[in-house]
Amino acid sequence: MARRRTGSVLSENPDEARGQILEAAERTFERYGVAKTTMDDIAKEANISRPTVYRYFSDRDTLITSLIEVRSRRLFTKARAFLRRRDTFADQIVDGLIYLVDRGRKDPVVRLIVSPEHMDLATALVGSSGLAARLTEEMWGPLIDEARDRGEVRADRTNAEICQWIALVELVLVGRMDFGSDEDPEHRRMLTNFLVPGILTPEAAAAYGA
Repeated sequence: MARRRTGSVLSENPDEARGQILEAAERTFERYGVAKTTMDDIAKEANISRPTVYRYFSDRDTLITSLIEVRSRRLFTKARAFLRRRDTFADQIVDGLIYLVDRGRKDPVVRLIVSPEHMDLATALVGSSGLAARLTEEMWGPLIDEARDRGEVRADRTNAEICQWIALVELVLVGRMDFGSDEDPEHRRMLTNFLVPGILTPEAAAAYGA
């Protein structure tokens, strides 16, 4: 059965309507850039009025934040499947961060937000709002708990502390313009030497070669 729509534009289902507006926002961000896109632009792209956009998103920052969450969770699903094939948390943390950074840099919305001219926007939306920490804990929390059960994670590191550190490293790497690819040995070396020892037990880190 065909979906019923309000005014032949938006779905009557609130979640679907939000998704339609976010899809329109993605297209306008790619066309005009994050900084230059207005709520009017998004409304026109979605073929709705600006007040209708505000009915679903209280302001522009809320809309951008929602879009980041949607695209991040889409990536997390693929990343978890990728990491479940790794036997140790050391492999998961190194391979996983490189995987997420590489895919994040290829994502058109993430790439726009972390580009040098938009770093103030990224700091406000992702850093100070706590969004990066929340998403990182959502992605890595279950894997950290499993690693604790295997005795791989240091007892003096909380999940929140580990995720905060991972989020910081990931944002730094995503924002680096010299990041080559997921095969770049320099990034793997840095993660092995400086990130792994701060999270894993000495035994687990040594077994990985850190």
